[in-house]
Amino acid sequence: MSLEVKNLSKYYGKKQALDKVSVIFEEKKIYGLLGRNGAGKTTLLNIIANRIFTPFGDVLLDGESTEENDRALAKLFLVNSDDLYPKHMSVEKAFSTTARFYAGFDLRKAISLSKLFGLELHAKTGALSTGYKMIFKDILALSMNLPYILMDEPALGLDANHRDLLYQQIIAEYSAHPRTFILSTHLIDEIAAVIEDAVILDSGRILVDESCETLLQRGYTATGPTAVVEQFAEGKNIISKECLGAFCSVCILDEMRNITDLPEEIEISTPDLQKLFISMTNGAENEGAK
Repeated sequence: MSLEVKNLSKYYGKKQALDKVSVIFEEKKIYGLLGRNGAGKTTLLNIIANRIFTPFGDVLLDGESTEENDRALAKLFLVNSDDLYPKHMSVEKAFSTTARFYAGFDLRKAISLSKLFGLELHAKTGALSTGYKMIFKDILALSMNLPYILMDEPALGLDANHRDLLYQQIIAEYSAHPRTFILSTHLIDEIAAVIEDAVILDSGRILVDESCETLLQRGYTATGPTAVVEQFAEGKNIISKECLGAFCSVCILDEMRNITDLPEEIEISTPDLQKLFISMTNGAENEGAK
């Protein structure tokens, strides 16, 4: 079982939002769909969920196209910034309505999570604050016992306490009922402890598609005198370079982390996922990047 995106492209007029994107989301994993604003994350999730369309490429869920396919689409649920419920509808009514349309929706869990997050069941969905609108949508997703859960910027508008609680509940749900979570976010430092695999989009293209563990093992930063660092980094995959006075720091991403030729003047450190993400997605802003 898998969710497969094959050679997917999307245009908005002359602007290309996705450029031949191909990626496989395997079952029972937590993915981080990472990218800067405008990278194509929301477009990709909307196409997967059949909310927007493109004639270029395919989306296959367990071998079936998701396009206009209710049987395939019944296996996934997407929450994003869209408001899909009438503004006058109460949270409780929205939950009960959802339960009628989704056999996998756990109404008791939704009510329990509402109490945990402090979401008033009698509140009108249209009157909720930005943060609680997102909490309402996150609770919908967490209460869905479906194979694929897609969450676009699930921490949008949440305060620090609610964000921490959200990440705890995602892990708890995954542990209790393993399924595929695809979490689209720009909060890399917070989500790093939650996700297993990283899919990084940059300008509509897949930049990285691998496990976080493997990616972090390949990345390192070399800092020291400029001339020594530049000589050491020659021929290596430099993804960012910063120089200040006589000293220089380069972030390197190698297929095989080989630092046996390390000069004494150079200090090696391991960047975290956010540092690697920033280095890899700064594009032309990185002097010396390949």
